[in-house]
Amino acid sequence: MDLGISGKKAIVCASSRGLGKGCATALAEAECHLIINGRDEQTLETTATELKSAGAQSVAIVRADVSTPEGQKELLKACPNPDILVNNNGGPPRKDYTELDRQAMLDGVIQNMITPIELIQAVLPGMSERGFGRIVNITSLSVYMPIEGLDLSSGARAGLTAFLAGVLRTVTHKNVTVNNILPGKIDTDRIKSLVEAGAKQRGISEAEELKMHEDAIPAKRLGTPSEFGNTCAFLCSQHAGYITGQNIKLDGGLYTSSF
Repeated sequence: MDLGISGKKAIVCASSRGLGKGCATALAEAECHLIINGRDEQTLETTATELKSAGAQSVAIVRADVSTPEGQKELLKACPNPDILVNNNGGPPRKDYTELDRQAMLDGVIQNMITPIELIQAVLPGMSERGFGRIVNITSLSVYMPIEGLDLSSGARAGLTAFLAGVLRTVTHKNVTVNNILPGKIDTDRIKSLVEAGAKQRGISEAEELKMHEDAIPAKRLGTPSEFGNTCAFLCSQHAGYITGQNIKLDGGLYTSSF
């Protein structure tokens, strides 16, 4: 399917690896101009080469922490008028809520709520004026299905979802959409680290721990960054102009609900 976004300019945050890279790859295949972001120069360079090979019309690198005002400034300097914004960022580490102090909570909210809102504030007016815009926020299945120890991440991402619910409806008539993708268990470095930690805690092999995770998913496997990225690219396409305000659960059926 031709997504109809060839030549569009896309900022993809935290995109040197994992889910962000999956989204950037799918947008590269759709022949977008890409602005990718991460903190490790070598990883970014490698990813940029791969994205050019995948079909990106151009790839610009912004090495920065997207949570900082300086990092956001550099991203927007590289692409002042994006057609597409994919918000992604690392979350606070797993920790019991009783161990969180005020600064840790503020940092978590900045990472997973304030940062994407600030970027949306910066790009939404231009998208509305030009009559095309696609914003996709990578949140988490934990917005629906709490995960012990990720309370701060879950709360911040749920806050982002609620904050944008009203905002997005003010720009839909301008052909600007805002949607959220909620990853379940996807085959990334993050799930690998969780498997490693779980295996160590239970005194079992990593293969046994991974099987426990897979067995809990109706699909009986982890999702892939490619599946995730292609979902993101569709939401960014010309065909998705009537889809907005949605929380797309990409979880292999893990979340149990009739609606």
